[in-house]
Amino acid sequence: MTNGIEMRRRELLATIGAGAAAAMLPGWAYAAPATAKDGQLDTLLMAQFEEGLREEPTGATSLGLDTGARAALRSRFPDWSPAGRAEGKARTARNLAALRALGRDGLSDTGRIAYDSAEFSLAAQQRLNGFSYHVGGFGHRPGPYGVTQLGGFYTAVANFLDTQHPVKSKADADAYMARLEAVPALFEADTRIVEANAAAGVVAPRFILDQAIRQLGQLRDGDAKSKTMVRSIATRAGALGLSGYEDRAAALVAGPIRTALTRQIDVLTALLPRAGDAAGVARLPQGEAYYAATLNQHTTTGMTAGEIHQLGLDQVRDLNSRIDALLKAQGYSKGSIRDRLNELQHAPGQVFANDDAGRAELLAFLNERLVAIRARLPQVFSRLPKAPYEIRRVPVEIQAGAPGGSAQRGSLDGSRPGIFFINLRDTEEWPRFTLPTLAYHEGAPGHLFEGALSLENGELPIYRQVASATAYGEGWGLYSEQVADELGMYEDDPLGKIGYLGSFAFRASRLVVDTGLHSKGWTREQAIDFMVQNSSERPSSARTEIDRYIVYPGQACAYKVGQVAISRLRDEVSTLPGYDIKRFHDLVLNGGRMPLTVLERRVKSGFGA
Repeated sequence: MTNGIEMRRRELLATIGAGAAAAMLPGWAYAAPATAKDGQLDTLLMAQFEEGLREEPTGATSLGLDTGARAALRSRFPDWSPAGRAEGKARTARNLAALRALGRDGLSDTGRIAYDSAEFSLAAQQRLNGFSYHVGGFGHRPGPYGVTQLGGFYTAVANFLDTQHPVKSKADADAYMARLEAVPALFEADTRIVEANAAAGVVAPRFILDQAIRQLGQLRDGDAKSKTMVRSIATRAGALGLSGYEDRAAALVAGPIRTALTRQIDVLTALLPRAGDAAGVARLPQGEAYYAATLNQHTTTGMTAGEIHQLGLDQVRDLNSRIDALLKAQGYSKGSIRDRLNELQHAPGQVFANDDAGRAELLAFLNERLVAIRARLPQVFSRLPKAPYEIRRVPVEIQAGAPGGSAQRGSLDGSRPGIFFINLRDTEEWPRFTLPTLAYHEGAPGHLFEGALSLENGELPIYRQVASATAYGEGWGLYSEQVADELGMYEDDPLGKIGYLGSFAFRASRLVVDTGLHSKGWTREQAIDFMVQNSSERPSSARTEIDRYIVYPGQACAYKVGQVAISRLRDEVSTLPGYDIKRFHDLVLNGGRMPLTVLERRVKSGFGA
């Protein structure tokens, strides 16, 4: 640690205050601000980050920051009451106003990146906050409905408590129980959101409500002691020699939690007669403007729905042409691309057994791919993460309506690995030839790799290490598939190469169907049809995907928009003096996640353009 960094660390901790200083991680430090104005910005953004941790205690736990002066956060969930949500919106407005009052004049290049990234994030959120029905926060994928097959506290609570809330002491176990005691009120708050939105004419489609009701029933029904929320604390408290926690947790699950779930089920069921089959958000109050706001937030660009739709059509056409040639080279020459992909998916050795043994074999295959690519990554990356990352199964209790998978960053101190959760409700949805690309996208050099590098980047302040920008993050994941191909991971795996191009076609088709649903009036069936015919998705998994886009508008467009932007940027700077692939990746990765427009300025400036 340099003297300059240590001095900056002391100054910042003094600015934040003794409480926050005591809570900083051991050895926490980052590069000193380049200018006095950078220091002012840093102090402001750090204070806003600290406030955000207090408002979103689950984030503090996820990052391993709920210790020391922040230890009380370990027993809390966010305040999800109407007053709490209103305060959250007010905080966004205050933070944006404070940032703009500071301004960007006098900032260094690094300072402008932090400023522009924060301003974009806050402005995009404030824009969405203007729609009274918009819901976002812990357990809620940003969208217009309070409870769906993908969103609501019920979808996140059990997994969060099991995989992110630590139980290493009696205090941790008691904090777990305090959180469990708060769960009924969180479920009730979600129910009230559903009721308020319904009163404003915002009701999820009938097929979405049906799925949510089924999942809520699975979470509610059955032996309380078999539920993850009970088993997790019982097992971990028992390992510490602590008794009584299983019975207390089971009583909560069988009593107030079950009651709250029943009320939520009843409210959703009562809405079924009002719920139609129209899938897009255009039917909602100010629906067109709402969709434009979601696209802006997720793609971090000014692209319109029409422009994104056309980009998707162009990409799908090109990718299907390349897939066609590869299929023919492997002897699959008869029928449509969809027919030939179906034939390949059912070829001998492609489908893992749909039982526990088959699922274990599938997970082992994925993790073996991560081991294989690690040896080649030094060819194109100057820095590799130290923290571990792995692939696990989505919890059985939520797999029915959960997406194909989701990634979870590791903790800041490396004590909890980064994890990708894959949905293994039906192994037939994951033929072998599609899995290498999945490992590279989600594991390395994709999401878990990128997330770990960010958390380990001592040059960044913590608010930049954990920043979010959907198109950057998802674009990097898709771009990582391209990097794996360039590293030769498919040289001896021609079927894996088909899986790789199929993955790209799948993400390109997302551009078409998401904008089709929410901007062009497509039905659910139209969207499923298009995806099945123009990507490697089977009808069952395509239906799950389309239902995800229906309740999570705009997000699916971030992947291909982001990948196209990163690849195009690399092509543009590759002809400049001093270009090197490792230098390019450093510029993309070492600044933290940022809007695509900010990334473009950073990379071009780094090569003197």
